[in-house]
Amino acid sequence: MDRTVLENELNSPVRATRLAAAHELGKMISSGEIVPEKGQNDVNNHIHTTYSFSPYSPSAAAYFGFMAGLSTVGIMDHDSVGGCEEFVEATKYIGVASTCGAECRVSVKNSPFEGKKINNPDQLSVIYCSLHGIPHTQFQTVAEYFRPITAARIERNRKMTDNLNAILSPFDITVDFDGDIVPLSEFKNGGSITERHILFAVSKKITEKFGRGEKVVDFLENRLKYNVSAKIKGFLSDPENKCYEYDLLGVLKSDVTRFYIDANEDECPDVSKIIALANKTGSIMAYPYLGDVTASVTGDKRAQKFEDDFLEDLIVWLKKIGFNAITYMPSRNTVEQLRRLRALCDKYGFFQISGEDINTPRQNFICMAQRAPEFSNLQDAAWALIGHEAAATKNLERSFVSEKTNLALPYLNDRIAFYSAIGKNSVEKR
Repeated sequence: MDRTVLENELNSPVRATRLAAAHELGKMISSGEIVPEKGQNDVNNHIHTTYSFSPYSPSAAAYFGFMAGLSTVGIMDHDSVGGCEEFVEATKYIGVASTCGAECRVSVKNSPFEGKKINNPDQLSVIYCSLHGIPHTQFQTVAEYFRPITAARIERNRKMTDNLNAILSPFDITVDFDGDIVPLSEFKNGGSITERHILFAVSKKITEKFGRGEKVVDFLENRLKYNVSAKIKGFLSDPENKCYEYDLLGVLKSDVTRFYIDANEDECPDVSKIIALANKTGSIMAYPYLGDVTASVTGDKRAQKFEDDFLEDLIVWLKKIGFNAITYMPSRNTVEQLRRLRALCDKYGFFQISGEDINTPRQNFICMAQRAPEFSNLQDAAWALIGHEAAATKNLERSFVSEKTNLALPYLNDRIAFYSAIGKNSVEKR
């Protein structure tokens, strides 16, 4: 079958079709008919899929990540592990190492950080956290944990959609939650619905009404009163822009306070609940570092304060309550921020994991900043995640963070080396 046809089928609404395409493309890779980009041992543990919000299905994320040059790919969806089984199967067909995770928000109201903006731009006393290296035998347990959280989020999503409609209806634009938003998601197959889904639906409605080009820019700036940067204005002025609705979504998401409703404890349970889940499932509990934004490294973030003023106190507390790892994105922060963070990770014994957040077609699977020699440990960490996942899937007592492992390998660097070897060996045996 034609390669282009198969690549398009990776985003079919039918899971079986996606996997069949991945299988055929994998054969073409094995035969040398398709040659991926030559990477530099690049890794990425934080690729969103259509099971939260992304232009990539789990099969597409596996394939296009590998084609971009990644040596390891990691799925990371919000409040969902619905895409993990497909992702694992697709990566086996394609021949790329994989790791599975899920991202969620939890409350820290009962902590020294109540009332603070930490690593969540939208809500105080709430943090994002990540389950990394979820053993494959535990997908169902994690899915059960997220089920009531997803239900609570749906109710809040409906109310936020109503808020948006109140803003948009004077311009003869309305969005129907069930008719316009749900079909953009994998909700019926265990996926989640996020603010991005809501705003993507709004983006589609705006382009339906105004088309593409100057009329959209005029509507954003003069009717909705958004500040649109010169760079984004250029994108939105181009009717041929293939990422048009994603770029429009980015503008709308730049000020979610217009429609945002705080999540309650049903949607963001106490942090102790997610730690208990990690311990039960043998997953690695990680805190994603955000870091203050002054002059944005990426050029698309407004100045904001997050956790830097109390970072060491936060890390001490995270260690005390049971977090195992810190994740960060080398492209997002300054070198000074990252060196300080990495020194604190070393001081308090945190496993360091990388992950470049992929949820739009403009984002590159490869993090060029991560190629700096000082970040070479992040490659070993990715392979250690893969080794942990392989070992813990066979036996939870073999988890990277199990009591048995801690006793056998008390030094973190020894543990990383041990599990990294397992990870690389597990891929060779495929």
